[in-house]
Amino acid sequence: MQNLEGKTAFVTGGASGIGLGIAKALHGAGMKVVIADIRDDHLAEGAAEIGDPDRVLPLKLDITDREAYARAADETEARFGKIHILVNNAGVAVVGPTELASYADWDWVMGVNLGGTINGIVTMLPRILAHGEGGHIVNTASMSGLMPHPGATIYGTGKGAAVHMMECMRGELEGRGVICSAFCPGAVQSNIAKAGETRPAELGETGYAEADKRRQAGGDLSHLYQTKEEVGERVLRGILDDELYIMTHSEFRQGIEDRTEAMRAAVPDLPENPEYKATFGVLFRNQIHADEVERQRRLHQ
Repeated sequence: MQNLEGKTAFVTGGASGIGLGIAKALHGAGMKVVIADIRDDHLAEGAAEIGDPDRVLPLKLDITDREAYARAADETEARFGKIHILVNNAGVAVVGPTELASYADWDWVMGVNLGGTINGIVTMLPRILAHGEGGHIVNTASMSGLMPHPGATIYGTGKGAAVHMMECMRGELEGRGVICSAFCPGAVQSNIAKAGETRPAELGETGYAEADKRRQAGGDLSHLYQTKEEVGERVLRGILDDELYIMTHSEFRQGIEDRTEAMRAAVPDLPENPEYKATFGVLFRNQIHADEVERQRRLHQ
């Protein structure tokens, strides 16, 4: 999606961290931007940081509340008109050994990271398709969605689903003018570590209380992280270039290559059944991957 001037973007978790970085970049490209967030203090601070009340609408939103999501979409359209870009960015996290996880840990993280993303798709996609002007959907999926690692089972499960969602939808929607991208950042200066402050009381029972204390005592490593502005500009570039995977850190290259090779090596060396392959051909290869290889080749020429 190349022509962003005057169009509208809806960014969840948009009032701080990665979401605010994305909102600032889209605003800088001439868009009207809704920053939807669950925290009133972040909404006030984020709106003040962008500083353009004519083109920035802060909306309080719990993305797990479907009725509230629909009202937010209505309010956006009433204020700015048609919605063209949806950034499903709001997220929470718990980390630690899988066996310590409670049902509440799973329900909270999956309810926000996957359920909230689903709510965004169900609420916004029909509106984007209805106006026929094209659009773009970005799921903030994290490199944990592509590069699994011990201690992040819950978080990585939701983020892996967010990647898969965009891969499935890309082939469905690109021909109808809606591009889908999985944004997979590495470490970024964000507020996700404070997500527990908005955790619902009914999902408060956690198996990670001690693990969280140890993590927080690990020291400040933010000097190693990219800034929200850097990743915001990266997402903007990914939108302008219609990228399927929007990544931020080259340090993951070897791990991605290893994972790809591990899957390739696991394919059995057996004779193919031509009838099976012809009948269910859609299952065996997704053209979006070949298209993305060619797109990236052109971008890096």
